[in-house]
Amino acid sequence: MLKGAPHIRKGGKYSVEDLYGISKKPKASTSSGSIVAKSGARSSKSPDQRTESEALASQILEAAHRLVERRRLELYLRECGLSLAECEAERSAMPYRNLGKSGLRVSCLGLGTWVTFGSQISDEMAENLMAIAYENGVNLFDTAEVYASGRRSSFVITTKIYWGGQAETERGLSRKHIIEGLRGSLSRLQLDYVDIVFANRNDVNSPMEEIVRAMTFVINQGMAMYWGTSRWSAMEIMEAYSVARQFNLIPPVCEQAEYHYFQRDKVEVQLPELYHKIGVGAMTWSPLACGLITGKYSDGVPECSRAAMKGYQWLKERVNSEEGRRQLAKIKELHLLADRLGCTAAQLAIAWCLRSEGVSSVLLGVSTSDQLLENLGILSQMTPQTITEIDALLGNKPHSKKELRA
Repeated sequence: MLKGAPHIRKGGKYSVEDLYGISKKPKASTSSGSIVAKSGARSSKSPDQRTESEALASQILEAAHRLVERRRLELYLRECGLSLAECEAERSAMPYRNLGKSGLRVSCLGLGTWVTFGSQISDEMAENLMAIAYENGVNLFDTAEVYASGRRSSFVITTKIYWGGQAETERGLSRKHIIEGLRGSLSRLQLDYVDIVFANRNDVNSPMEEIVRAMTFVINQGMAMYWGTSRWSAMEIMEAYSVARQFNLIPPVCEQAEYHYFQRDKVEVQLPELYHKIGVGAMTWSPLACGLITGKYSDGVPECSRAAMKGYQWLKERVNSEEGRRQLAKIKELHLLADRLGCTAAQLAIAWCLRSEGVSSVLLGVSTSDQLLENLGILSQMTPQTITEIDALLGNKPHSKKELRA
């Protein structure tokens, strides 16, 4: 018998007293102030008082039922050598998904360091954010100069190739730049290899066969484990896959794509089709639409916001445009929905992204530990009712080819 466990009767069953934490023996009644009126006696309470008493009694009974169920669960878990706290921790653990149809397992939330470490934060804060993310189950880091302590094999590190130096040979996706650019990235990252190297947009000046052969070469050389695409069209991804199959080369495993409430067509229509046909998964970024969904721009552009920074004039123009004002009006309604669900608008938006078929991981861009912890605390599940309500509110749900034909 487990230490501290309640007495188990013959046959292995708990007694009523054990399960419900109550005694079957009735309490002795008192001569005065008895709650139970004598048989046949009329109540002196008014109808309103009786209704209020009945409502209170109903609430007490409901609370008692919840306590009873919790006690029964605790007793059962105790018999199994488990605790309720352990089960709740396991339930809230970070989920992991396969990257497309490859065997690589990635956390459903990753840290998009192009925003996190591209902003004006200290190296100490950057390292702290990565440590917090890793401790909370995040294993996917999209290009990082520093990373938290731990085994290299427990991380999934990615990098992108396209923009290098100013010379013609220092950018694009030629075989020369893919190989030299990746070597330079590995040197800066102080790594022997990355898990995924992304071709960051297609290069019209480089033949597709040359790109696929170069990616296959860096994988065969042990400089990368997989390769993927970023901001490629579905047609370009399909061409890369066809070239790989024709020449017995290695095809891409995933596409990095922008995805949020106001950017839906590619991730919800085009990529699921590729996922089923050739196994290409989706790693999405900008789930908060560059901060628009947080509501920070509802009353204009704050001085400390990203839209006010140098190089983000396009974001400021987007916020102040007519379309931007329409989106901000919808965001206010989404905030009300999040309040009703007991979460933040950011948590709702990230959970909404993860519900989409084929999405392996959503990359987060944060600058403070509070933002990171908030984003990690996403809703565990999106109900069909919530998804339908959001679709109705947004009014921009794309239709698949099958739906259009129907």
